[in-house]
Amino acid sequence: MPLLFNKITGILLYQHYMKTRFYKLLPIWVFSIMVMLTTLLPAQDEPNTAADTGFVAPVAMDTTTVDTGFKGKQKVYYFKLDEDIMPPAGRLVEKALAEAEAWGATVVLMELNTFGGRVDIADEIRNKLLNAPVPTVVFVNDNAASAGALISIACDSIFMAPGASIGAATVVSGEDGTQMPDKYQSYMRSTMRSTAETNGRDPIIAEAMVDDRIVIPGIIDSGYTLTFTSSEAMKYGYCEGISKNRDEVIAQLGITDFEIEEYQPGNMESIIGFLMSPLISSLLLMGIIGGIYMEMQAPGIGFPLGVAVLCAVLYFAPLYLDGLAAYWEILVFMVGVVLIIVELFVIPGFGIFGITGIVLIVGSLILSLLANIDGFDFTFADGAQLTRAVLQVTVILTVSIIGFLVFHERIANSPAFKKLTLQDTLGGDDYTAKLTELDGLAGQHGIAQTDLKPTGKIALGNDYHEASTDGEWIEKGTEIIVLRSRGNYLQVRKA
Repeated sequence: MPLLFNKITGILLYQHYMKTRFYKLLPIWVFSIMVMLTTLLPAQDEPNTAADTGFVAPVAMDTTTVDTGFKGKQKVYYFKLDEDIMPPAGRLVEKALAEAEAWGATVVLMELNTFGGRVDIADEIRNKLLNAPVPTVVFVNDNAASAGALISIACDSIFMAPGASIGAATVVSGEDGTQMPDKYQSYMRSTMRSTAETNGRDPIIAEAMVDDRIVIPGIIDSGYTLTFTSSEAMKYGYCEGISKNRDEVIAQLGITDFEIEEYQPGNMESIIGFLMSPLISSLLLMGIIGGIYMEMQAPGIGFPLGVAVLCAVLYFAPLYLDGLAAYWEILVFMVGVVLIIVELFVIPGFGIFGITGIVLIVGSLILSLLANIDGFDFTFADGAQLTRAVLQVTVILTVSIIGFLVFHERIANSPAFKKLTLQDTLGGDDYTAKLTELDGLAGQHGIAQTDLKPTGKIALGNDYHEASTDGEWIEKGTEIIVLRSRGNYLQVRKA
C-alpha cells in the first residue's frame, strides 16, 4: 500500500508540474514529500495493554520492598486460611478480622492456600475483606484457585510464594468438574471485575480467570481459563512481591518495627473439630442408630432412646454450625424419632409409622453429610460426597444392628444397665410382675394380646408383659411360648 500510494502521488505531481509553474506547486510538493516519508517509516510498537482496554499492564516490581505507606511501629495480625472455602472458613475470617480490630491491628496478614469451595462463602469473605477497617494483605502460599482467587484480589496487597499460582475461578460442578450454567459464570465474572476495579487491578484479567472466551493478546488465548504463576502475576499487576514466608512479606511491606499477633482457634472450634472427626462422628452415629434399635426391641426402657437423642444433638450441632446440616434436615430427623415413639408407645406393633420414621432418620443422616446452599440446593454436592455419605451411614447402621444382636442380651442383663432402667413394671392390673421374676418365665405358654411386629404385649395367665420376637410377625390371639427374658421384656415365638 505505501508503494502504490507513492506512485499515484508522484504521477499526480508530475502532471501538475507540466501544466503549472514549479513555484506555484511548492506547497503541494512539500506536503506530498512529508506524506511519502511517513508512509515509508516503520510502524512503532503499541504500548503493552491488557486486551486493549486502556489499562496499561505494569512492569515487574521490585521484590525487595514495596512502598505501602507503613511508617513507625506496626501491629500485624496474622492468620492462616488453609482449607476449602466452606462455612468454617467464613467463620474463621470473620472472627480473625474481629479480633484484629479489637487488638488494634494496623495491618492484617492472611496466609492463603486453597483450591476453592463455595461461591457464596467466598463472596461473604470478599465483602468482609473489602470492608475491613485496616489494610489487608494476602500471602498466597501455593494455591489461590477458584474462590481463592476472588478472596486474594479482595485484599489490598497480594504476595505470592515462588511456584504459587492464582486464577482458574470458573464456577464448576462439584460432581464432575464441568462448568456450571452461565447464570453462575455471569455472577462470578461481575464479582471478579468489580473486586479487581476496587483494588486498582485490571478487571479484564480478573474476568479472564472465570471466562475462557476472553482473549488478552500476549496473556491468554480463547478456550483457556487464565491462571498466573507468581512471576506472571507480578508482571501484570496481580502480585506486589514474591516471598518465601510471612517474615519476608512483612519485610517487603517496608515494616521493620512491629509486633505480631497470631490467630488461635477458640474452644468452640476445638470442640466442633473434635465432634466432626471421623471416629467421633461414627461413634455418635452408632449411638443414634443403636439406641433407636434397642428401644424398638425393648419398648419402655427409655434409656436407649435418651442416648440416641443425646448422640443426635452432638452429631447434628457441629454439622449445622459447619454449614452441612440444614435446619430442615434436623427437623426431618426429629419427625422420624417422633414417628418411632408413636409406633412404640401409642400404636403397638411395627407398621407405617415405624417404617416412615426409620426412612426419615436414615435419610436425614445421609443428607446432613452433604453440602447444600440455601436449604434445598445440593448443586455443589458431588457424587463422591453422596457415595461417602451413603456408605458411612449404611456401614454404621449395619455394624450397630449386628452389634446389638450379638451383645444385646449381655448388655440388657448387665448390672450397670439394670441400674439405668426401670426395675419394676408400671402399677395397675395389667402390670404386676417384677423384672426379677421374668427370668423364671422361660418355657411358659401364653397368648399374644396385640400383633407382635415384632414387639407388642402378651398374656401369661393374668399377667401382661411386653414381648418381642426374633423378627417374625405374630397375629393377635396366637399362642406363644416364652424363650427367655431380656431386661424388662420377654422374647417369644409361636408355640
